[in-house]
Amino acid sequence: MSAPLMEFRGVSRRYGQGEAEVRALDQVDLTIRAGEFVAIMGPSGSGKSTAMNIIGCLDRPSAGDYLFQGTEVGRWSQDARALLRREFLGFVFQGFNLLPRTTALENVELPMIYKGIPRPERIARARQALARVGLAGREGHDPSQLSGGQQQRVAIARALAGNPKVILADEPTGNLDTQRSREIMALLTDLNREGITIVMVTHEEDMARHARRLIVFVDGHLARDQAQEATPC
Repeated sequence: MSAPLMEFRGVSRRYGQGEAEVRALDQVDLTIRAGEFVAIMGPSGSGKSTAMNIIGCLDRPSAGDYLFQGTEVGRWSQDARALLRREFLGFVFQGFNLLPRTTALENVELPMIYKGIPRPERIARARQALARVGLAGREGHDPSQLSGGQQQRVAIARALAGNPKVILADEPTGNLDTQRSREIMALLTDLNREGITIVMVTHEEDMARHARRLIVFVDGHLARDQAQEATPC
């Protein structure tokens, strides 16, 4: 069995103090290995989004350790965690987060500008990423000219352009109809088969069934962690 890619060791996350204190996570142990497709579920306030934020180095534990590739990163500085995000993680959000008056190609290029990648290479990688998600020929379209499903594909291409080890998808089908949702899940499944680790937060049980592992949070605790047979796309 491969070594853990990401690991929580007794991770807690508290907000506020005294009587106002909220324990979003309470001594959670969790291991995610390279190549997994994990769905995270739970009711509102269960801790699933907090767990995702810590995994994505957008937040850090109040107690316990978060390890990435065997290195404790939860207490790294903000700049160091930003570098880890930039080099290893790709993010996909429910709201797409595309710049409205910017072409699909330019939206995909954007993260690579921050990496200092030369423009010719950025353009080549952005075109390749858009083709990979089935949007070859749509490079010059801005978001208003694309369907919701196509906009999410642009967002996935933007995440892919940085060659991430992990894609963190937060409600990636939340704004899509059933058919478009299935298309996005099929795309994420294909990317996982190519070796990219997928960690997805969702409230939709039918979308969670596409993952090969289901994690459920309740009241800040990991209530269920089980392998499952993924629904064919």
